[in-house]
Amino acid sequence: MDDTVTAPFSAASLEPESDQPLILALPKGRILSECGPLLARAGIVPNGDLMDDDSRRLRFATGDSKLDVVRVRPFDVATFVAFGAAQIGICGADVLMEFDYPEIYAPLDLGIGACRISVAEPRETAGTDDPQRWSRVRVASKYPNIARRHYASRGIQAEVVHLNGAMELAPGLGLSRVIVDLVQTGSTLRANGLVETEVIAQVTSRLIVNRTALKTRPEAIGGFIARLRAALAG
Repeated sequence: MDDTVTAPFSAASLEPESDQPLILALPKGRILSECGPLLARAGIVPNGDLMDDDSRRLRFATGDSKLDVVRVRPFDVATFVAFGAAQIGICGADVLMEFDYPEIYAPLDLGIGACRISVAEPRETAGTDDPQRWSRVRVASKYPNIARRHYASRGIQAEVVHLNGAMELAPGLGLSRVIVDLVQTGSTLRANGLVETEVIAQVTSRLIVNRTALKTRPEAIGGFIARLRAALAG
């Protein structure tokens, strides 16, 4: 990836390398719990109640005075990093695909949070009509950009109904023909009468870095990347 692209404005560019701790943005939920052992192997131990889902705190110190952690919604990690509020973060490749921020560099695949972005539809209609023959389709998804790009690559116009949850209800209630959603085991699809008909992309979590911060704070960020790389290798 071309590291010459910079954000139009980045809070990171205002921070002297030695004065402020790096901010690591982590996503709430399953990925956060899977991050714990990896961070521990890298010698990063957040203080307090980071892993407590009931905690209302959002920023946490760590055993390293040069690193703080913030806990945000999974879809917000990339935004915090892209605009320099956090210099580094961990998020799913699905988020990177959806937002495609040029301000973000993703140097490491962490191999955690494995899942997939898939197309699913009601069991009764799956296989009864060839999608290659469609000219347009209505899709329910929290990934409008991914869904549109997927169907546009086949010459199909996708009308996307943007939902943030309960996608599985959409086909049965006439809101859409299909859904595009993140799938881990497929149990929620099956419980709601849907089947996967296509996998758009396999997803794992990535370490992401603000490009401007990487240029202005290369030692601090380079050291953090090296620690995670060593933890992955070990």
